[in-house]
This record gives sequence, C-alpha cells and structure tokens, in this order.
Amino acid sequence: MSCSRRALRVHAVTLAIAGGMAAAGVPASAQQVDWPSEQPPPPLLRRQVDFPDYEIRSLANGLQVVYVGHHEQPAVNVRMILRAGAAADPPGQPGMASLVGQLLDQGTTTRSAQEIAGSIDSIGGALSVGTARDLGFVDVLVMKDSFDFALDLLADVARRPAFAPAEIERQRNQVLSGLQVSYDDPAYIANVVFNRLVYGFHPYGLPQGGTPRSVRTITRADLVAFHRTHYLPNNAVLAVVGDVTAEEAFAGVERALGDWQRGPLPAPVTADNIPRPTRRLVVVNRPGAVQTVIHAGHVALPRAHADYLAFDVAIKILGGEGGNRLGSVLRTARSLTYAASADIAGRQIAGDFMAKTDTRSAATAEALRLTVDEIARLRRERVRERELRSAQDYLAGSFPITIETPNAIAAQVLEAILYGLDVDEIEFFPERINAVTVRDIERVAEAWLQPANLSMVLVGDASVFLRDLPGVGFDRIEVIPLAELDLAAADFRRASRFRR
Repeated sequence: MSCSRRALRVHAVTLAIAGGMAAAGVPASAQQVDWPSEQPPPPLLRRQVDFPDYEIRSLANGLQVVYVGHHEQPAVNVRMILRAGAAADPPGQPGMASLVGQLLDQGTTTRSAQEIAGSIDSIGGALSVGTARDLGFVDVLVMKDSFDFALDLLADVARRPAFAPAEIERQRNQVLSGLQVSYDDPAYIANVVFNRLVYGFHPYGLPQGGTPRSVRTITRADLVAFHRTHYLPNNAVLAVVGDVTAEEAFAGVERALGDWQRGPLPAPVTADNIPRPTRRLVVVNRPGAVQTVIHAGHVALPRAHADYLAFDVAIKILGGEGGNRLGSVLRTARSLTYAASADIAGRQIAGDFMAKTDTRSAATAEALRLTVDEIARLRRERVRERELRSAQDYLAGSFPITIETPNAIAAQVLEAILYGLDVDEIEFFPERINAVTVRDIERVAEAWLQPANLSMVLVGDASVFLRDLPGVGFDRIEVIPLAELDLAAADFRRASRFRR
C-alpha cells in the first residue's frame, strides 16, 4: 500500500450564522404585507475545533482508502463512493446510473434482498445505496463488533448485485410512479427544464432519474454492462470512520476488497458538448396554477476551479445565507414572495448558478424582472464591505458545524478526492473564505456572470402573465404546454405523433 498521513487542526473560528426569515401568514393576494423586521443574531463564542487524524492509503488494485478515527462511541461507518453517477449515463439512457444504484441492495449473487435487509436489521445497523450527479455510493453503519460484517456486506453489495429480473421490474415501476408524481410538481419541472437549458444534452442536462421513455427501455443487459464498466476498485474511494484503529481498518479493507480486480476505465466525460450561455426564456404552461416558479441562471465553473470559492461568496451575497439581496428586494421590499435564493452547483466537469423564487401568477413578470436586475447589479456594481463580511461570517462561521463528526470529516475528505481538490486545504477553509476581497467579488462576477445570457424558466399559468413579459423586456418567449413537454427534444416539445 502507498500511504500518506496528516493530522488536521482548525483553530479558533468565529461563528456567525444568520437567522432564518420568519414567514408571515398573509394571503398572497394582499396588497401589502407587514413583514417582520429581521436582524442577524450576534456572533457565537469562539471555540476550538479539532480535526481527528486521518490517513489515506491505496490498495494494489487502485482502491483509495481513507481512515478517520473516532472513539467516543463504539460505532463504525464504512462508506464507498464510485465515479458512477448520472454523469456516466450512456447516451440516450438517462437514469441508468440511478437504477443501478437503487438495485445494489436488492439482492446479490449470495444474498436475496430480504436477506440483506434482515441481516443489517438484526445487528441494529443501517445500509444505504444510491447515486448523485457525479457519484454512486454504498454506506454501512454498524457497531464496532460488526465491523467485519459491514465490510463483507459492502463488498457484496458493491461488487455482486444480482440484477434479478423481478427486482428490476419492481424498481422500474417505482421510478415510473415517482416520475409521474414529479411531473405534477412545478419545482421539479422548473429544475429539469433549467438543467436542460443550461447543459443541453450533456448528462448534467438530463434528469438524474431518467425520463419515462428512457426508464422503460433500460434492459438487464444494460444494467450489467454499466456495473461492469464503472464499479471497479480503481474507480472508487472508501472511507472507514469510527472506533477502530488505522491498522484494523486497512487490514479489514484489504481482506474484504483486496481481491477485487481493477479494470480499464471508460473515457472520462468532458464538458465539450455543454453549450455556451445563451439567453432563452421557456414558459411551461400549467393552466390554473396560482403561483409561478421562477428559475434563472447559466453554466458557470466546476468545483475544482480556482475561482470557485470567491464565486460562491458572490452568489451568497446575491441570494444565500448571510447575504440575499434577492430576498431583500423580492420579499422584504416588494412583498412578492416568501422566499428567494441563489446557489451554485459545483460539479466535477462543470457547474452552474441559479437564482430561484416563486410568486403569485399576476406578479410573475415583475418578479422575473427584479431577479434578472439583481443578477446584473452584482456584476455592474461593487458589493459593500458589510455585505461581503456577512457572507463570509456565515460561510466561515458555519464551517465547524460541517466537521463536528468524523463522518462529516470523512465526507469532506471524500469530496476533496472526488473533485481533485487539495485535501490539506480543508482545515484552512475559514481563512480562505475570509481572505476574499471586494475586488475578488468584482473580478469573479465580471468573469462568470452573464446577465444578458440567462437561461430562464417559468412554470405557471401562462394566460395570467404572458402578456406582461414584453413590457418588462422579455419578448422572445417559448411556451410549452406541460402535456407536451419532452426533455429529449431540442425545442422541449413532444413530436405531434406522441401528443395526447
């Protein structure tokens, strides 16, 4: 095994976590809302937060193993992440990685789904599996005396899923039922349409869980091939966190997973087919809706980019904790919404930023105009020192909460490895956040914000607000009836022969 070791320590940091806004129980149709005054709480007392030791080794088969000791409770968490998320979905088959992830604990070549569930329940443990955009995961939590069992179960689930036809059909039907429910959720519709606008037909732009059409066409052979290609030790990172020693952890992993054969990895997914930001406004028409969901943003930068930290602070000023200009304007000043926010998605290959809110149907045009104006103002005007400090206080001050448990620390280390970040920089996050200047915000806003090229999505009753949009500067509008929405079509519209 190759080995590296470093003890991490975070010294005194100031906690300054802004309080949440209180919602007022006032009808949306009211002409004026008496919002409560809001003041952030004073900073909490300084405290010292210690990282426990962590150690990283690599097995001969390429599996990276992270150990984090934690001896306060006699428990051990074993978690594996694989670069086998939705970004790895084959062309034309969105939902493949997600379905594979859901089937991992639904039977292996040595255990049935019932035996897996019964065995983990009998020892009071927990098993979870699944996928995200960039990763698949298997996570097992047990008491210390069941550590070997946890490793054996994880190895069996990750390496030898049975993909039994009956289980495939059961999971497929659950996914299809879930999609049917999701298509009635305007927030879900806004999200998936926004992602398609921003990322085009790149895997990031397609629904992580797939579409009804793609889910129906996935075969058992497809699932087996995806698993064989992506579930490999040299495509994985494993963390052991808890009441075992480093040598016990590494010896246990070697025993359970050392014979897992490495294999050739597929060519990595690139950002080549992600479109450049282009102004586009899509209205998904839901007749009878009393509110409109609004999303606006565009492609930005990947998680490992040098500007990510400063851009994150900038977006916090726009619509995040410790800042939120959008909330101040849309909620407090104009009484158009109960909540408005902005955030960034920093992924492995690319990322995006998105501002979002919802409002009563009649106020849609005004709310969209104000949202776009605030994005433009962040690029056009320098932020105030007080705004910057508020965002920094939240990000740096909340950092100790994100590393209060060794499990959380392991998650930070795994994320750093997955995204190609410097693990040793984790402990310096508060200092790096506080080093961001007003000039840095100005620079990254100019470099990464393109208010003239926003992707915008409105999901609501178009008959109420459509005629108002040209009057506030939005005259190029694509209207898609919800019943005709097709995420696989360039114009989002189902071909006529498929229309209901």
